[in-house]
Amino acid sequence: MNHVNHPRDSSQDVLRGRYSPPVAQKFFNRELSWIDFNRRVLQLARESSIPLLERFKFAAISSSNLDEFFQVRVAALKDQIAAEVTSLSADGLTPAQQLSGIGSALTQFVKDQEEVVWDELLPGLTREGEVYCTWDELADDERHRLIRVFDEQIFPVLTPLAVDPAHPFPYVSSLALSIGVFVRDPDSGEERFARIKIPSMLQRFMFLGNGRFVSLDEVIKANLQELFPGMEIRHVTTFRVTRNADLTLEEEEADDLLQAVEMELRRRRFGNAVRLEVERGIDDEMLEMLLEELELTTDDVYYHRGLLDLTCLHDLKSIDLPHLKDQQWAPVTAGRLAVADEQGKSFFSVIRKRDLMVHHPYESFASSTEEFISQAAADPSVQTIKVTLYRTSGDSPIARSLIAAAERGAQVVVLIELKARFDEATNVTWAKALERAGVHVTYGVVGLKTHSKLMLVVRNEGNRVRRYVHIGTGNYNSKTARTYEDLGIFTCDDSIGEDVSRLFNQLTGFGREREYDKLIVAPSHLRGRLYELIENEIRHGAAGHISIKVNGITDAQVIEKLYAAAEAGVHIDLLVRGICCARPSIVPGSNMRVRSVLGRYLEHSRMYRFSHGDADGGPVYFIGSADMMERNLDKRVEVLAPVTHPKHRAWVDNVLTYMWAPDIVAFELDHDDQWRRTGPSQFHEGHDAQARLRAWITDSQLRLGTPST
Repeated sequence: MNHVNHPRDSSQDVLRGRYSPPVAQKFFNRELSWIDFNRRVLQLARESSIPLLERFKFAAISSSNLDEFFQVRVAALKDQIAAEVTSLSADGLTPAQQLSGIGSALTQFVKDQEEVVWDELLPGLTREGEVYCTWDELADDERHRLIRVFDEQIFPVLTPLAVDPAHPFPYVSSLALSIGVFVRDPDSGEERFARIKIPSMLQRFMFLGNGRFVSLDEVIKANLQELFPGMEIRHVTTFRVTRNADLTLEEEEADDLLQAVEMELRRRRFGNAVRLEVERGIDDEMLEMLLEELELTTDDVYYHRGLLDLTCLHDLKSIDLPHLKDQQWAPVTAGRLAVADEQGKSFFSVIRKRDLMVHHPYESFASSTEEFISQAAADPSVQTIKVTLYRTSGDSPIARSLIAAAERGAQVVVLIELKARFDEATNVTWAKALERAGVHVTYGVVGLKTHSKLMLVVRNEGNRVRRYVHIGTGNYNSKTARTYEDLGIFTCDDSIGEDVSRLFNQLTGFGREREYDKLIVAPSHLRGRLYELIENEIRHGAAGHISIKVNGITDAQVIEKLYAAAEAGVHIDLLVRGICCARPSIVPGSNMRVRSVLGRYLEHSRMYRFSHGDADGGPVYFIGSADMMERNLDKRVEVLAPVTHPKHRAWVDNVLTYMWAPDIVAFELDHDDQWRRTGPSQFHEGHDAQARLRAWITDSQLRLGTPST
């Protein structure tokens, strides 16, 4: 079908997709559930009580989410169809059926997305005195100013690529914004197609300084005559191509995984096209030519009424209108760390006294996790540092500390995951830099991604050698740590130190895996241990209670176990930010609740609570890196760590209480299988779970009293 964005049907709920699976099916489709998640993100752009420029941010996030979805999930389905794979998903659909359902759902999504931007957000910005203009809407003096800017700053970096017998159709890179032009020679009548790539290093919006701004593509299109002197511009349009971005690695056959990943990164630039975005009104002949050259069909086309690539809306945060932005939330230093710093005590002394738990970004990542590794790197008593790096920032203080430790003479071991999707290039760069500094760099276990978040510091303290450990739910990435909500535990518990040492040796060495005393490790033990914990709650019937907070739940076998628990009367509370394939309607009248909480921070932590999990029938708590997805349970090295200290357990309970409060804005999966926004009509701090949690944490830590972790 041709994905034309038709006028909005006012009866359509923005959270409701076009696909409703038959009641007999046990699971939601994974891909369609993801689209429901992105609808929830887009809903935040509709919330009138959220500051306007923050609403633009959520529209931009929904666009970047969609880009990744096409690069990975849609591309994978297309590969399966090309390979004539006909196996069914858990909800009973073939790859072709899933792709068809995705197309229908995304047609509606793109329409909703554009209505939010063009009919709500940009008019709202106009009312605030900042007006988005087309070229035709500019005054003469404004056009003259922009023509000068074009001549001096834009024209020199543009390169028109015409197609003729000597010049084949140019390669169009993934997600690059392009202008397509039909150019005609008025004398000979000869006509050619040309493509101009809009340089990504230029700002997408050009601000005139008088409360008016225009897009870069508008300026370029209005001045194309400079690129084709003496020619007639017959048709011009903007288009954008999305390509398959997944890596194809045969690790067993790769003598050098680092080199293999670098080669695949180069190949990825030339992945097959999976989506073509164009402007409405594109010339039929140009569209047909683009489809032929890109080997796509009309089913792969998405039409836009204005700007392509709405990720550019992030740039509007530069507008100097503070009242249209969120009030900044400065992170606090965890209370016990603040006291230690005032008293001149080391991080290690804090952990020796008792375990420390930190909650980012409410509590500072820099003054906790980064400071821990910084002190370890500089401490002559520290003999060994071992770290897993899944995703890290391009300018990573943690990586710099590891290099400093190696240069000091400490033994430093870094297990870096080269296959972390979309962070492969950054990880390759750090792998080389770490190796040059003398760090022992390894790439994990063949066939598995190492997704666990672990630090091990071995310190000689005279009378004994002590192991200090950090286990977290989030990546060691200073950039995302400012916006991703995550938990981390620091401990020098001997049993956990022994477990982490054994796990690192398993990852870097060769031998049979041993049992772990306190950690739950995937893929060897996590699935089985989850089953045990769920079955144990089933034995307690209506007194049983399972609380889980994760990013996604897709594993059919785990979901079946939860259904069985719900049938037995167990209370099940699932906080799922993203994909959820579980359907509460499968167990009529059950106590299964599913909620999604979204806000200024990305809810990223994983928490597991089972009310009767320990040997004495009491509750057990875990945090860690694993979601309840097939890849986490079976294809990744994941770690869940027990939360044992009463204050830390109380902290987790308090987080869950805030997340499940009845008077916060949230999204709930009803027993009619629809996601619905719940809570008060106004999404302000009084009804924002994250704002409440931040106020509680800030107040408690500034007072250095209970419940300081």
